[in-house]
Amino acid sequence: MVLVTGVSRYLGGLLARRIALEPGVDHVVGVDVIPPPHDIGGVEFVRADIRNPMIGRVIDSAGVDTVVHMNVIATPTFVGGRTPQKEINVIGTMQLLAACQKSSTVRRLVVKSSAAVYGSTPRDPAMFTEDMGARRTPSGGFGKDSIEVEGYVRGFARRRPDTEILMLRLANVIGPRIRTSITDYFSMPVIPVPLGYDARMQFLHEDDAIDALVLGGAGSTTGVVNVAGDGVVTVLQAAALAGRPVLPLPLNTAGFVGGMTKRLGLADFSPDQMSFLAFGRGLDTTRMRDELGFTPRFTTREAFEAFAATLGPAVPGGSVLSDAVSGVAGTASQAVLRALGAGSGR
Repeated sequence: MVLVTGVSRYLGGLLARRIALEPGVDHVVGVDVIPPPHDIGGVEFVRADIRNPMIGRVIDSAGVDTVVHMNVIATPTFVGGRTPQKEINVIGTMQLLAACQKSSTVRRLVVKSSAAVYGSTPRDPAMFTEDMGARRTPSGGFGKDSIEVEGYVRGFARRRPDTEILMLRLANVIGPRIRTSITDYFSMPVIPVPLGYDARMQFLHEDDAIDALVLGGAGSTTGVVNVAGDGVVTVLQAAALAGRPVLPLPLNTAGFVGGMTKRLGLADFSPDQMSFLAFGRGLDTTRMRDELGFTPRFTTREAFEAFAATLGPAVPGGSVLSDAVSGVAGTASQAVLRALGAGSGR
């Protein structure tokens, strides 16, 4: 018996449906606060909030032996803001783990974590292994939540040493159907980029993300595993693949840019995410292959190309961009407002 949290979100629902088809899995229960807007096949849906201790009743009544925790949310706008995002991610995880700790049937826990736990700084190694930590702890947002979630999972592991635990640190998931802060960013008509930087990025195709999570949920691998597509693309290469012009801006305007793009409804980027665009991040995936036994079907570039193929042409705004780059537009903030304003009418 498998329980999957967050089934009303795209990856959670798809994962639950896939796990239900795995040999040896007799029943899957999916929980979330709202019914899934997509088909989840033969998965039994139970309306439940993981922030509520009642999640323990769901686990006990179903006799759950494997829990796959997918309800760690990366983008605050998808759940109504930063406060509910943190409540779901941190408080929800605490309550879920408390229920698992009390359960007499739970024997395996799989958590969808994120490479955001490593942060992004100019002092980072070329590739992060799972045993490394952030050079500078993320100051807020999803990265900070992910670190807290992993801390609670490690505490649970000490209290329940009889439980198999796997945490998958996924690179930014991208593809033709999923929507995230990174897809919103590269969908903008003009892409602001940190002046003087061209960071390396790794991506994970949405289909590979599901395959890795299914393998983790149905398998026996434990510990922490990085999951990412082979190779890297830089920010400027990604913008070119997306067919979008770029607007170089000083890194110290990141807070302004993030707030402005959020107000315009174009993208929701925290300062930590803007640091990612400046300094990038690389993941060592040796453990993914050797211990999880997983090889992605898509490289980082192929994953991004699959997303880029869904984009329409950029809205004409080249004259505004040209003004910005040449300095005719005035300050960086005025240039961004003009550039994004030109494309916000599409």
